Amino acid sequence: MFAVAAYKSVYAVEDVERKLKGLQPEAHDQLRHTYAQMIEAGGQRLAIKPAELPDMGALHQELPNFEEPLEDIRRSVALAADSRDAIEITPMLLLGEPGIGKTHFARRVAELLGTSWALAPMNALTAGWILSGSSSQWKGARPGKVFETLVQGEFANPVVVIDEIDKAASAAQYDPLGALYSLLEFDTARHFTDEFAEIPIDCSAVVWVATANDASGIPEPILNRLNVYEIEPPDEAGLRAIAARLYSAIRDGHDWGAEFPAYLDDDVLDFLAQFKPRELRRLITGAFGAAKLDGRRTLRRQDFIPHTSKRHARIGFVQ
Repeated sequence: MFAVAAYKSVYAVEDVERKLKGLQPEAHDQLRHTYAQMIEAGGQRLAIKPAELPDMGALHQELPNFEEPLEDIRRSVALAADSRDAIEITPMLLLGEPGIGKTHFARRVAELLGTSWALAPMNALTAGWILSGSSSQWKGARPGKVFETLVQGEFANPVVVIDEIDKAASAAQYDPLGALYSLLEFDTARHFTDEFAEIPIDCSAVVWVATANDASGIPEPILNRLNVYEIEPPDEAGLRAIAARLYSAIRDGHDWGAEFPAYLDDDVLDFLAQFKPRELRRLITGAFGAAKLDGRRTLRRQDFIPHTSKRHARIGFVQ
């Protein structure tokens, strides 16, 4: 598949030069270094898109439970592919239980569009600073994920995954989702200012994919800015297809894979259909090793060892 690209300005170098020139001697060294890097790299980034409507049949087979968001992306690509316009994809929220492939979907969308992707995990202790950065006046301050992805990356339209957005706990002093009120709106996203660098950057071409297990804890103004998709776990047929694809991908991606047959037996696929997509890669990779150790060139059910988490009792005093 061919791609076309045009340069887009994501920040004005003269703004950066003015900021660098105005820094006080005691200013944060990392801030000074960031400005120097921005000037050296320049403010132009590639806005890329497929040159024609791609065949998405394989992607639908790979992600059978993502039919609705894939179809909406296909429509957006169809509008832009044979024109001079950039792709416009409404920010989306993927709702569903853990392990059903939400993050994998975002990565595959980035590959489809020909761009990069970045993960902003909102369950981290520092979730408040992940998107918008922290003030350079603080010790250990740094830019946010959005700034880093655009300024240090190659593309003006990366896919940014706001992972587990429902886990972002708001505090009285700071709302970790506050930056999204402007980032998810096209007009205000054009002038987003990271708290560390304090330089306006154009985020209007970013493709936003948020993931969550439950929408109840997400503020209504954020939900109103997102297309919400309920992602159901894949059915047995879908899981069989995912397992078969992963087996082929792992086999074909390694030199040792040539020792194994091109396809899994039906009884093995039936067995794998009981696991979540997140577990399948680890299970299949481990099974290859188990078969190799046993001197076999085919995978059997006993080669797949599910992971069981064992919680250890805490060491401490009993009250």
